[in-house]
Amino acid sequence: MSRLKDETLSIRTSAEIKQLLRLAADRERRSVASMIEILVLEYARSHDLRPDRPNGRPAKASA
Repeated sequence: MSRLKDETLSIRTSAEIKQLLRLAADRERRSVASMIEILVLEYARSHDLRPDRPNGRPAKASA
């Protein structure tokens, strides 16, 4: 699924978290940025989170 990438995210973290992120990305043969996207999407899916629609209203979870 292709997404428009028009936002920048910058974070500060510990060396340990950064190393774990790189290890996970390497294991999945992904970039660190791609791995972060996968982790966020998986968390959102497992916690039934949905982004707001363009009109500002939350998207309804499917039954």
